[in-house]
Amino acid sequence: MSDIRLLALDLDGTLLNSEGKISARNKAAIRAAEEKGVLVTIATGRRFRDARPVAIEAEFNAPILTHNGALIKFAESLETVSVDLLNDEAVLEILRVGRAFGGNALVSADPLGKGTLFYDTISEENLPLKRYVVWAKNLHGEEAEEAVHHVDALESIVEPNDIIHISFSGTCKAMYDFQMTLEEELGDMVNILATIYPRLDFTLLDILPPHASKAAGLNKLASLHKFSHEEIMVVGDNFNDLEMLEYAGTSVVMGNADNSLLEREEFYTTLTNNEDGVAAAIEEFILAVN
Repeated sequence: MSDIRLLALDLDGTLLNSEGKISARNKAAIRAAEEKGVLVTIATGRRFRDARPVAIEAEFNAPILTHNGALIKFAESLETVSVDLLNDEAVLEILRVGRAFGGNALVSADPLGKGTLFYDTISEENLPLKRYVVWAKNLHGEEAEEAVHHVDALESIVEPNDIIHISFSGTCKAMYDFQMTLEEELGDMVNILATIYPRLDFTLLDILPPHASKAAGLNKLASLHKFSHEEIMVVGDNFNDLEMLEYAGTSVVMGNADNSLLEREEFYTTLTNNEDGVAAAIEEFILAVN
């Protein structure tokens, strides 16, 4: 096994416990890894603005990978390292298919700033999306209106904005059917990643520029520092982590991950996100704590 020089951590279900917090043990392990010269970052499906408070708290020594790798950016300075954008034609086609399917879209723009999330309608039965909008507005306090913005029609904001990411959410079966429809209609215009929570009967579909993924983002960051993929360690828990788990030299799956990931023989397994699984993995593979 090569020495690890870059560590990428998924956020929800991985670095964060079920209360959305970073444990003291996880923080201490991250600091110890950085002291050994390892670059530590997060690779998350979250929007930059939603991931930024966690990144600032964790004080990572590297830019963070957000929007499933489509945006690489420093949390403190807002310096953008790399960004992939959806083209306007793809955005309009995504919205068209989404409306035909009855889905509620969230559109992420402003990749050079902190990021703005636009939405137009939320159906009465889409309670998870309603809860997310409330959570996001509360998270950003005085910047709530800038962070999460309601518009009459999402199509109206396409031309004046750089759009990086569109998402839909709903029950697992509905979102699976929707994903199949999107892939048939849009083909290679986009990359679609599903984050699936079977026990909650909830799936989040992230629709990204065609070459964007956590693995692609990690490859960009590694190339900047002339690291090989064998020198990268990743820790994740869901299907949107799969490409980066397959890409990295050392791949660790959380104990709370889906069984299909836990059964992969080439992946190591650590404790759950409520048992400081990230710290346990860092201690084993980077710090060599017995």
